[in-house]
Amino acid sequence: MTPSKVYYFDNNATTRVAPEVLQAMLPFFTEQWGNPSSAYSFGSGIAQYVAYARRKLAALINADPREVIFTSCGTESDNAAIYSALQTQPGKRHVLTTTVEHSAILNYCRSLEKQGVETTYLPVDAQGLLDLEQLERAIRPDTAVVSIMFANNETGVIFPIAEMGAICRKHGVLFHTDAVQAAGKVPLDVRALGVNFLSLSAHKLNAPKGIGILFIDKQTKFQPFVVGGHQERNRRGGTENVPYVVGFGRAAELAMSRIDEEQTHVRELRDLLETTLLQTIPDSRVNGVQSPRLPNTVSISFDFVEAEALLMLLDQVGICASTGSACTTGSLDPSHVLAAMGLTPAQARSSLRLSLSVDNTEEEVLFLAEHLRQSVQRLRSFSPLAKTTPGKVAIAAH
Repeated sequence: MTPSKVYYFDNNATTRVAPEVLQAMLPFFTEQWGNPSSAYSFGSGIAQYVAYARRKLAALINADPREVIFTSCGTESDNAAIYSALQTQPGKRHVLTTTVEHSAILNYCRSLEKQGVETTYLPVDAQGLLDLEQLERAIRPDTAVVSIMFANNETGVIFPIAEMGAICRKHGVLFHTDAVQAAGKVPLDVRALGVNFLSLSAHKLNAPKGIGILFIDKQTKFQPFVVGGHQERNRRGGTENVPYVVGFGRAAELAMSRIDEEQTHVRELRDLLETTLLQTIPDSRVNGVQSPRLPNTVSISFDFVEAEALLMLLDQVGICASTGSACTTGSLDPSHVLAAMGLTPAQARSSLRLSLSVDNTEEEVLFLAEHLRQSVQRLRSFSPLAKTTPGKVAIAAH
């Protein structure tokens, strides 16, 4: 039987399109559908709406609108930043990143290695954080770019990007951050962060899938990743996806107006969820709990349980959650993020990612907590190991 209501706790995978965003987009499908690069006014008049959206997205990250280009997604933005850093510095063939990056970075770096580019993958500690001294030591004369995410998509752990930016500037190395998960949840200021490149994706921000941006500091040389027409001031070819661009701009406006709600309402719901789960489910622990984290993200492990089985039971009552990044769904391997933090394969496979939004309520959080408790108890009743191991409850530190 199909559940009567959906309880959505997978906002790090994607978010719903906000009604305000949809309303802003609709006219550009039905009435104002011209090509903004056209010479006649029916088309060229559309360009003002693209420019307005660009200004709103620039304001979200405290950038100059001329430093923002539209892309198809966060993955393209990530790839474009690293590609440009290598192309504009042909004598530099080294990329520095981390073991816990999104697959958009990790898999692109692996593909570059087949072309002779060397990559260094910095480790993290048990709380998911980097050693800044190790970062500085790893920078080489031939390092083209350092690429480190702003916040981890599985654990929510936030990296000290401003401090990393200062290290990169000290050594004259380009710095890119994938801030896809951070936008709208915490303030972003490219000037304070000291980055050369920053990536965002609309579908993490209550706008549609299939549109992103890349910030390129005006002092940074750039080689286009997508070559074609003269769009985006010759930095990204292809006709502008006007409805999605407009929607992304409206989403940026909403995000700026709701940032305080993320830090209060959403954080309070997250803390309630964590506390309830840890107090009612023995042998559970929050991953990265001692690190600065996004206000909406919980990565939690339940010993003696397979997370995939948990997801099936939760789905039966309409609860949407995940084991990690949607981009790695279907992989038989345990989370590379949790493995890098020192979790055993069994612990990693027992972990869920629960990601909230401003749309969630306390009632929904308690519904989730209760069904998780019941589901874990049910699955453990079939586990011989769970029956012979004394239960314990891990207490969260906030």
